[in-house]
Amino acid sequence: MTMTTSDFPAERELVIDRYVDAPRDLVWRCWTDPELLVKWFTPAPWKTRSASMDVRAGGSSMVVMESPEGELFPNPGIYLEVVEGEKLVFTDAYTEAWAPSEKPFMTGILTFADEGKGTRYRAVVRHWSVEDSKRHEEMGFHDGWGKATDQLEETAKSLAADA
Repeated sequence: MTMTTSDFPAERELVIDRYVDAPRDLVWRCWTDPELLVKWFTPAPWKTRSASMDVRAGGSSMVVMESPEGELFPNPGIYLEVVEGEKLVFTDAYTEAWAPSEKPFMTGILTFADEGKGTRYRAVVRHWSVEDSKRHEEMGFHDGWGKATDQLEETAKSLAADA
């Protein structure tokens, strides 16, 4: 029996589904260009210190976040699927060169679709356990990812203004 995406247990999934008032190609660029990602990825007062990305299936990424107290949080991962301009799937279950991580936490599925003059942006985060999902929600998933999406929109709009 094959499991479809609709069969995934809802209690292990968190979702942001929003209209972003910027063209899809610019929203995509913000997710795939490390210089842009550091501008919007973490909601203040947190910061994104650095990002490196090999955006292809099997490519690795490393995003280093900094807490307000100055503590660094490296987040290594691997891209599982890349559909140019439409879909990014990544996980922290592996680090560079497909080495298993110590404690897998999530898989992110991002989709980007044209909607009017903007983009339908959907971020689905699937967790390894119900406990991980609850912990992510308690850490402020909706607020944090919501603020980051606001920042993503502003960054993408600034690219459009520069064009």
